[in-house]
Amino acid sequence: MPYSPRWLVEQGRDDEAKSTLSYLRSSPAETPEVVTEYLEIKAEVMIQRELKAISTAGKGGLRAAIQPYLDLFSSWSNFHRLYIGCTTMFFQQFIGCNAIIYYAPTIFAQLGLDPNTTSLLATGVYGITNSVFTLPAVFFLDRVGRRMLLLAGAVGCGFSLIVVGSLVAAYSHDWPAHAVAGRVAIAFVYIYDVNFSYSWAPIGWVLPSEIFNLATRSTAVSITTSTTWMANFIIGLVSPMMLENLAHGGTYFFFAGFAVLAFISTYFFLPETRLKTLEEMDELFNAKSTTHEREITSAVRQELGLERSHSVEAEKAV
Repeated sequence: MPYSPRWLVEQGRDDEAKSTLSYLRSSPAETPEVVTEYLEIKAEVMIQRELKAISTAGKGGLRAAIQPYLDLFSSWSNFHRLYIGCTTMFFQQFIGCNAIIYYAPTIFAQLGLDPNTTSLLATGVYGITNSVFTLPAVFFLDRVGRRMLLLAGAVGCGFSLIVVGSLVAAYSHDWPAHAVAGRVAIAFVYIYDVNFSYSWAPIGWVLPSEIFNLATRSTAVSITTSTTWMANFIIGLVSPMMLENLAHGGTYFFFAGFAVLAFISTYFFLPETRLKTLEEMDELFNAKSTTHEREITSAVRQELGLERSHSVEAEKAV
């Protein structure tokens, strides 16, 4: 696995960045396409570094440390991306994935399975299902797109949880007399797992890492990652109490409600990021540059030969 060309450029290892791009594009490093892509990456790194230096200029100690976090709220474009990253990580947990993984033995026992079968299905088969159905995401992420997979996953998870909750509400008082209903409920727990595994499980980690520009990425991803672990902590804390105290399938309806919210949030606030480069994300999220930012961008691009200066164009026009 080669290093990211952007990371290499950030570290000043430009020759390695060119070699990596050449390898990834299966073209010689001297081809115009590879050279242009390298220069675009170089320009973005230089621009973001300059803007970050300006943002923290004159600020020392605590103010300099806090400024990158404040920058995330300085524009709608940055806040929009932070919202997407945090809510994606939040819903990844509150759709109920880890509640089922952590307390699968309890859940399967409540659905009428005997103790011996419960142990096998809860710890073995469920984990295998989760792993196997995460693999298709590798092939579908750039074909179907993140947005469509998240929407489909939210629908599949929500529907499965509603079915399980309804069956628990109707038949949990006497599973032995309603063995078929118990098996159907168990089947839909696995259908839930399939839908979660190809969508929210992998994309919850992929999406936050690709939507932020270089200037804000490390700070923003630290916040989004904190969000998922905080949500994970809450789920681990309250799930056993919910399973014990919420009657009539309330736990499953609770998580189904968040699946509905996840669908709504994704539908209205998440644009498709499929095949977008980091340099194109600012355009996708309508990032508006100030006059000073545009001047810096133009100067850097002229320095690298990606943009002609106005004076040169004027001379050619004459």
